[in-house]
Amino acid sequence: MEEKVYKSELSEEKVIVWDKDGARQIFDSGWYGELLEDRLELALVEAMLLLERGKIEIKNKKKKMSRKDFYEHCLKIDPRFHTRYVVYKDLRDRGLPVRTGFKFGCDFRVYERGVTPVKKGPKAQHEHTHWIVFCVAEDYTCSFQELSRAVRLAHNIRANMLWAVVDNESDTTYYQITYLSP
Repeated sequence: MEEKVYKSELSEEKVIVWDKDGARQIFDSGWYGELLEDRLELALVEAMLLLERGKIEIKNKKKKMSRKDFYEHCLKIDPRFHTRYVVYKDLRDRGLPVRTGFKFGCDFRVYERGVTPVKKGPKAQHEHTHWIVFCVAEDYTCSFQELSRAVRLAHNIRANMLWAVVDNESDTTYYQITYLSP
């Protein structure tokens, strides 16, 4: 049986699935995007992965976009898109639930396997964000203050901080940096 490909529409910095059943299907398949009453809104990295996996097709002004066209659009919107996408895809390929982390001041929030990251109401300790991830290219430089802010942010929300470094071959190495109190 052939898997259904859902139609979506590019809207500058997000991709929207208007079909309610399709929106629910995509959301439930891995907690992609933000499910609203009448649509599913996908971040660019989420849409790129779903496009690459053949789950959605993306239209821009009634014209179907190729993977290459969509990728180039994403790079115009977000110069860090390549780095962020490589990390997002790697985390998803490892079977980890991943959500965007913009409101937390990071690139991604990652949960332990088996956790439903969109659960409403009280959560057990293991159901909270396990890692917050900052994505950087291998030639990235930062100050100790920037690194300190990232570690403090993770500590404040009781998560672990991962620095995801993407090299020139698009391989990712993760560094966990923790806060120690003497």
